[in-house]
Amino acid sequence: MTAARGLQAQQKTKPAIGYLASATPEVNVLLLPAFLKGLSETGYVEGQNVAIEYRWAEDRYDRLPALAAELVAAKVDVIVSTGGITGALAAKNATSTIPIVFISGDDPVEHGLVASLARPGGNLTGVTLFGFELMAKRLEHLAELVPQVKVVSLLVNPNNASAERVTREMQEAARGKGVHLHILKAGAEAEIDAAFATLGQFPADALVIGTDAFFFSRRDQFVALAARYAIPTTYERREFVVAGGLMSYGPNFAHVWHRAGNYVGKVLNGAKPADLPVERPMKLELVVNSNTAKTLGLAVQESILSRADEVIE
Repeated sequence: MTAARGLQAQQKTKPAIGYLASATPEVNVLLLPAFLKGLSETGYVEGQNVAIEYRWAEDRYDRLPALAAELVAAKVDVIVSTGGITGALAAKNATSTIPIVFISGDDPVEHGLVASLARPGGNLTGVTLFGFELMAKRLEHLAELVPQVKVVSLLVNPNNASAERVTREMQEAARGKGVHLHILKAGAEAEIDAAFATLGQFPADALVIGTDAFFFSRRDQFVALAARYAIPTTYERREFVVAGGLMSYGPNFAHVWHRAGNYVGKVLNGAKPADLPVERPMKLELVVNSNTAKTLGLAVQESILSRADEVIE
């Protein structure tokens, strides 16, 4: 009997994490190491004492529900959703018992993911970026850099569940700044080109790019189009500015993924999502590309330079 129990213990499989991503493996290469580092700090190393089942939506948000269902069927021990609010909702709809750690740019309370940030109360917790609040701040920075701005375009992905909320918040922010907001939509590569082409028909002084994983995967396309149409553009992530974009304001995403990895490890160690408060980024970064500003004929004010976390020259 003792030998049988010993054999059963040897055959026991290592815990498994379901990694649900809206983007491509190539995009996640930038952030996955941070997630794995956060996970390792809780005692789990992929391939040694934990397995990870990866599911990639490849920028097709409509695939997320089926991929979440696959992870549930695989009987993973915890799901980490990196597909924004759309991915988090797909995971939530797939299971009410498997713990879920989400990374979302939207309000998880408003979307019913958690009862409150301090006390999630169910099987979900994670990190929220409150992207709609940051969008308004990006508009403020852009208006400061381009003081003559009167018309601003906002580009959102209609396939993103947070698009309507972001649009409403930005419309309110634009009214507060006394500028007119023009809404553009793009959910595919060709639609991004088409959206920029309309800027010539509806002249805008500046452009704000919505928070979206698909948009991030097309960052080189965005930067090239912004240069071609010579329109001052602001983004969420530093990588856009490194690629030649004008300005970004948002969280350090490596830190966000690191915290998500840490939370997943805590869950594997027995913590309940209901007892883990939803975190918000502690650090927000303003990044400016001075060369791009010069190309656009813009002088970066000292007030912006003094607040910038990084100036790319």
